[in-house]
Amino acid sequence: MKLRLAVPDHVIDIDPLAGELGYVREDGGEIRIGAMTRHRDLLESEVLARRLAIFTDAERVIADPVVRNRGTIGGALCQADPSEDLSAVCAAIGARMVIRGSGGVRVIGMREFHRGPYETAVAPAEMLVEIRVAAPERCGSAYEKVDRRAGDWAVVAAGASVALDADGTIARAGIALAAAGGDITAAAAEAALAGQAPSDELFAHAAGLAAAACSPVSDQRGSADYKRHVAGVLTERVLRRAAARAEGGAA
Repeated sequence: MKLRLAVPDHVIDIDPLAGELGYVREDGGEIRIGAMTRHRDLLESEVLARRLAIFTDAERVIADPVVRNRGTIGGALCQADPSEDLSAVCAAIGARMVIRGSGGVRVIGMREFHRGPYETAVAPAEMLVEIRVAAPERCGSAYEKVDRRAGDWAVVAAGASVALDADGTIARAGIALAAAGGDITAAAAEAALAGQAPSDELFAHAAGLAAAACSPVSDQRGSADYKRHVAGVLTERVLRRAAARAEGGAA
């Protein structure tokens, strides 16, 4: 509404639903987050810090205390701003979105949910109600961004998750970029990591693929070439940190 992309006839206050849809909890090997969970609660969640540290990383650099005290994960995801942090976070960790409407409930992956700038799969008669993330053992994640000032929209940001097999090779990897244009995920880079042993050389190769695949635009935050370079640097950093966390090393 602020950007004049939507001019609704009526506005409904859903804040009273925060008691029902504001939570972070473990359910078996899965983390479930209510769509009205505040940024502050994501930042302070012990469960997320322990199992999905990418949320803690991202929330430390999102906006300011006023926004973090009021804004919600569901609001951020449904706005789908190209520079928005939590869309990249959820894409990197393979989150699934639970959408409820008059026709029932459906669960879709982040790639299907995020359809482009300011566009999601949520229909007019539907509402995002929950985010679900598988969090197996030996899985680590990390997020990092470059911005012009603390709490600002990203110049470029990168998130990554790494799940390790029993032999130490990478079972699955997720990479996502914010403010880098095009598809927020990096399929070729993810595929290059699968089945390989973690190493600095491997992460540098995957970061190069992610940077080559993104399509940033030149604007007041920097040139396209600069943003592509930053995307590669950040991707390499978060892959290393995610792998270290998966191995039980330093965060």
